[in-house]
Amino acid sequence: MEDDKMRRKGFSPAGIRCAFAVAATLWAVVGLFSITGLAGQARQVTAAGSYSAAQATRGKTLYSDQCVACHGEMLEGVVGPPLSGSDFLVDFGGHPVADVVQKIQSTMPQQAPGTLTRAQATDLTAYILQFNKYPGGPDLTDATATQFTLPGGGATPAAAAAAVNTSGLPTVTATANLAQFMRAVTFPNANIIFNTQLYDPGKEKPKMPIPYDYVLWGKTVYYGWEAVDEAILALRDTSPMLLLPGRRCQNGRPVPIQNADFQQAVKNLVAFTDELWKAAQTRNQETVSDLSEKLNDTCANCHKVYRDVSASGGASTGSLTADRCNANPKGGGVAQ
Repeated sequence: MEDDKMRRKGFSPAGIRCAFAVAATLWAVVGLFSITGLAGQARQVTAAGSYSAAQATRGKTLYSDQCVACHGEMLEGVVGPPLSGSDFLVDFGGHPVADVVQKIQSTMPQQAPGTLTRAQATDLTAYILQFNKYPGGPDLTDATATQFTLPGGGATPAAAAAAVNTSGLPTVTATANLAQFMRAVTFPNANIIFNTQLYDPGKEKPKMPIPYDYVLWGKTVYYGWEAVDEAILALRDTSPMLLLPGRRCQNGRPVPIQNADFQQAVKNLVAFTDELWKAAQTRNQETVSDLSEKLNDTCANCHKVYRDVSASGGASTGSLTADRCNANPKGGGVAQ
């Protein structure tokens, strides 16, 4: 019955189980943000052998058993993204090989994330490197995986986006006011992260709702750590849209995107989601739960300046009558 509903909606159980949630590099809106690689001064994998043939052989066997249905025999990507060529480097180019190992161990296989051993994740990484024609050598270890980086040879997401012909496409405009946007996007995704204070995302799968409910059914398809990952990515991708020109506040005032401290508040939120993403990849409830308190503080730093202010300039409960988006905030502004 559940599979029938998924098929009617264009899903297949295999596709849902196998989606490879690669941490994509996320880029700027309105020219305020940039992301740098994590490579530092580490050597590229093209400079010397970074894995052994034995590791790659074991990895190939494991790949055929666990990964081929989603990523393809040629690592070309099927329901999961490509693990070869320039498309693979768009996501991991410039990153240490250790990031690939950690990603595989933490989130794969999709139907049972976190069940691979470190050695298995390392073997799979070795096979991916071998398939991509990087030279072999001694065994890949945790220590050497941090020393070798993947080359940044693929087109960056920003460059790929710039190359797209946007003629004829609709212009992005702000339709929702700031309160509506935050309630629709920021609030629900933040709550998924806050829920790690109450529940371990790695525990049992939610049960199918009876009677049937599409919203509750969706929570049985994308749940647990996958839902946490996607909430973080949603915050990361959409937070810069708080600075989209033309948006108004609930009280009708223009969103103060020209104010340096409002811009800083958005930058703080974006930077924090990068930190939160890394924590989530540990799949440790306590780690993410502790960090979720910082998410609350990051939001509150802006709220207390621009939202929770009454018409008289005094403190407000943040109710619907609050003088939201105060044009001339008092105090020291948003913390850096």
